[in-house]
Amino acid sequence: VTVVYQNGLPVISVRLPSRRERCQFTLKPISDSVGVFLRQLQEEDRGIDRVAIYSPDGVRVAASTGIDLLLLDDFKLVINDLTYHVRPPKRDLLSYENAATLNDVKTLVQQLYTTLCIEQHQLNKERELIERLEDLKEQLAPLEKVRIEISRKAEKRTTLVLWGGLAYMATQFGILARLTWWEYSWDIMEPVTYFITYGSAMAMYAYFVMTR
Repeated sequence: VTVVYQNGLPVISVRLPSRRERCQFTLKPISDSVGVFLRQLQEEDRGIDRVAIYSPDGVRVAASTGIDLLLLDDFKLVINDLTYHVRPPKRDLLSYENAATLNDVKTLVQQLYTTLCIEQHQLNKERELIERLEDLKEQLAPLEKVRIEISRKAEKRTTLVLWGGLAYMATQFGILARLTWWEYSWDIMEPVTYFITYGSAMAMYAYFVMTR
């Protein structure tokens, strides 16, 4: 097993047990981890039943360990029953300023990823709400038709009542005028018109109370 750097990225060459041929794995030191590398090995060669990485003193390296940390020291790669001693090439350590800059870049990348995830979540929520709104509109469509029909009938009835009231008042006026000036005198019709007017007012008020 050899480790070289190409274009700033570590390339690990491993001889696969099934076909006995070397295969190169290019890893990202910042984002990839030991678990990613081990999964790539098993996906490339289905004959690998067991694969793990150990430190020189035999302590197993966790799958969450970053590749950049793994390549700082020697390690052992165990594939099935074979053990490979790997010695990565030594690289100059970053200065404090460069390390701080790298941490800032990591933070910015994490913030950007979080922002993109939030935006995607908002888009999914918006799409879900639009679908629910369309579903509710479909459910309310029959009720909306019933409401429009009831409103139309109520408006028609109100118009008929208004015109009917006007016709009643005109008829009442004509009859009282006939009785007052042609059939009888004002002295006789005055109390009659009073009670008729008061009775009409009571009838209108009763209609208002019943239909409000």
